Amino acid sequence: MAEDESAEVPKLPPDARLESLDERLDRLQQAEAKRTGDVEPNPSDRLWQQLFGQLIGAPVGGAVIGWGLDSLAGAAGHRTFPLFFLLMLFFGFGVGVRNIMRLSKTRSTPGN
Repeated sequence: MAEDESAEVPKLPPDARLESLDERLDRLQQAEAKRTGDVEPNPSDRLWQQLFGQLIGAPVGGAVIGWGLDSLAGAAGHRTFPLFFLLMLFFGFGVGVRNIMRLSKTRSTPGN
């Protein structure tokens, strides 16, 4: 066992290289923060992205589900290819329009 069993860790002298590194890192982080800056996103951009996402994503999702259902029905011996595909495509379009109407009813405030 060691003779000095105190719980304290002996203090090491400060290293000039570490202090210099810390100072350089601080300067670089400040310069990077100034360069990038926190730009506040435009609320109308967010709304347009949601609108186009719903208008395109919902029909495409419905078409993919309809194609999958037609494939499953085809594997079972039924020939239904355009039926489920078109039904789900139009259903997806209706869901997209409904979501757009719901989004247009909500008021977007500049702070949100």
